[in-house]
Amino acid sequence: MIRTRIIGTGSYLPSRVVPNEEIAQTLGMSPSRIQRLTGILSRRWAGDHEASSDMAITAGRRALEAAGCPGSAIDAIVLSTTSPDMAFPSTACSVQRGLGCKQVGAFDVSASCSGFLYGLSMAHAMIQSGQIRTCLVLASEVKSRSLDHQDEATALLFGDGAGAVVVRGEADPNPEWRGILGIRLYTDGSHHGLIRVPSGGSRNPLSSDTLRRGEHVLRMQGASLFRLAIRRVAQAVQDIFKEFGVSSGDVRQVVLHQANGRILAQVANRLGIEQDRVASVVERYGNTSSASLPIALDDAARSGKVSPGDLVLLGSFGGGLTWATGLVRWS
Repeated sequence: MIRTRIIGTGSYLPSRVVPNEEIAQTLGMSPSRIQRLTGILSRRWAGDHEASSDMAITAGRRALEAAGCPGSAIDAIVLSTTSPDMAFPSTACSVQRGLGCKQVGAFDVSASCSGFLYGLSMAHAMIQSGQIRTCLVLASEVKSRSLDHQDEATALLFGDGAGAVVVRGEADPNPEWRGILGIRLYTDGSHHGLIRVPSGGSRNPLSSDTLRRGEHVLRMQGASLFRLAIRRVAQAVQDIFKEFGVSSGDVRQVVLHQANGRILAQVANRLGIEQDRVASVVERYGNTSSASLPIALDDAARSGKVSPGDLVLLGSFGGGLTWATGLVRWS
């Protein structure tokens, strides 16, 4: 039987640290209030010279090093981003060039903050079908350049960063399943307006009017989005637990999209999972959109929070509305 295993993780955070004190000055609120609302103490913002591909290349290189895998061994590259270097070609093409990989399939995925799990699901499916053996799955976001820094709903949340994993299909006769057990994806487009950049696409192209109205920055109905996301993710987790015959007590580490600290706490509470089993980097890095889950996963792996044989729960939600869950037996 072919198992899809995560054999290496990596991440990259820009060097510029943006503490709550800096955000507070712009928004006219106290740093402590930002922390109470979000659980965030600081976030990282990309330098003027950094684009999504630059961060993805570094995160990808670190994942390859952790896996002991040369770039020449990669059979496909899947990159999640909602902040690509440009409209086209895909940012994944720049990553392929930057890492010196073979001329393999490389493409972008746009599923908002759920994008990494969507990309991981594609890699898993390609491996299980026999199309490829080894895939580099990345997520890279430069959200700081699409923020209205006067908008309290978004300005205090978002940061920049990139995360990556190397996944490989390996024959494994061991009856104890190691690797990706399953990933489940969901969408409800009736809620697409809860978080979006209103203009800049084919429906509302760039114009002097859209610029004047401030329609090229991220807009979010935070309270509605988060309430809905908590319910949907909690239900999806219960569904995947039932499907694979596991319970919350079997899970060693929970790695969720790092939207904000309060959401992490509420989802864990609904699932009956103690906070010490929930990976959290949001206090240091803020909400890095689709990159937040692989960044948190890399942090958990490198800090020894997961060991071979541990059951790891993955979960995310984002614009669309999209959400996803996954179960991995660490190997």
